[in-house]
Amino acid sequence: MAPDSDVAVSSPAASETRGQRTHPLTAVVRGALFAVAAVVGLAGSVFSGDSWGRLSPLLSLGIALVAGLVIGMVVGYVGWLFTRYVIDGSELRINTGLVTKASRRIPYERIQSVDIAEPLVARVLGLAELRIEMAGGKDSRTTLKFLKLDDARDLRRVLLSRAHGEADEQPADEHRSIITRVPPERVMIGTLLSLDFLFAAVGSVVLVVLGVWFGGIVVLLGGIVPLATWLAQIVARRVLQQWNFTLSRGERGLRIERGLLSRTSQTIPVDRVQGIAIKEPFVWRRLGWQRLEVDVAGYAAHGDEQGGDSSSILLPIADPALAAAVIAELMPAATVAVPRTAAPRRSWWFAPIGWRYRWAGADDASFVAHEGWVERTTSIVPHRRTQSVELRQGPLQRVRRVATVEVHTPKGPVDADGRHLDAEEARALMLAQLERARASRA
Repeated sequence: MAPDSDVAVSSPAASETRGQRTHPLTAVVRGALFAVAAVVGLAGSVFSGDSWGRLSPLLSLGIALVAGLVIGMVVGYVGWLFTRYVIDGSELRINTGLVTKASRRIPYERIQSVDIAEPLVARVLGLAELRIEMAGGKDSRTTLKFLKLDDARDLRRVLLSRAHGEADEQPADEHRSIITRVPPERVMIGTLLSLDFLFAAVGSVVLVVLGVWFGGIVVLLGGIVPLATWLAQIVARRVLQQWNFTLSRGERGLRIERGLLSRTSQTIPVDRVQGIAIKEPFVWRRLGWQRLEVDVAGYAAHGDEQGGDSSSILLPIADPALAAAVIAELMPAATVAVPRTAAPRRSWWFAPIGWRYRWAGADDASFVAHEGWVERTTSIVPHRRTQSVELRQGPLQRVRRVATVEVHTPKGPVDADGRHLDAEEARALMLAQLERARASRA
């Protein structure tokens, strides 16, 4: 294989002696993405009746599409031409740049997980993006765009094997057992029954009726576009991204595969889980449904590129028995049945209704915090994952003799705070949590 040809990682030793390029069709994929961005950026103006000079709105969109595609492909080709990656005995190096050269070095021992994403255009062309998560902050993610799907899987296997100090031939997650598949229709029903979707849908209908009744088309467009965008984001994040959601058990941890238009394969290493949040929206509680979200070290600083933080979804919708079984996979000793310290009645100033549902507690395995009356949230943090504990008390809290206990974890959906508890009980809970955390880490 020539050095400038399509990537192949079936023989890792070859890439240790020369740099490898990603797939040449990377330029096409980036051009298509650039064109879509250009059209979306112009769509708002077109909906309000504007265009480019005397051009019609439709022609304006067409020009934006073609120009975005051409410019994107040129930029993508230049980027592809000057991007190479090298695998050697100790690290992965990704070299980029035409004018300003950059070399990203990724030691194998810092790799936490390697995921595969297939955006729609790349998926059509049989390509995939490799997302490498490392220990660190906001710059801990590195992406390699784009490889053949089989090559991406092979490179993922090589990187994970070397990160774990294994031979390259060691299979990674080839023998998986399915824990659950979430049917698409259940995801759709759950989305339709969520309060934010209902509010956006009802608001859109009300705006349409008012606009038609009073003839305020301009006002209608000003309100309906944001609501329609909100609805589209909800559907994209909760239906399209979670389509055919499959949770399986592998040698590296739990594997998640999801997506209708764009497909994602994600691995959650058990030893990187920092906490789990159980979400119970208002309508879902009547049906006995829950959603599980997880804090994973390395994912905290990255929002999903399509508008949400889907990398934190452990189960999009499940019954309590299944949710408990999945939690037991990651935290065998965790339970929500812990001794509880409830918020006192005098804390109603801070939450006139919600104070009744606030409590926090701990047992020998984990710290648990509960809150919310519209959407109830139960956060579970193992003691060994506690980064720090803080007792916070503002001026009004001092007047009401209450305080908040904050158990700090990486930024994410898990918010293990005991809010507005009795001040003395909160202090005792904080000191006890510090001791449990020290003992667990020891």
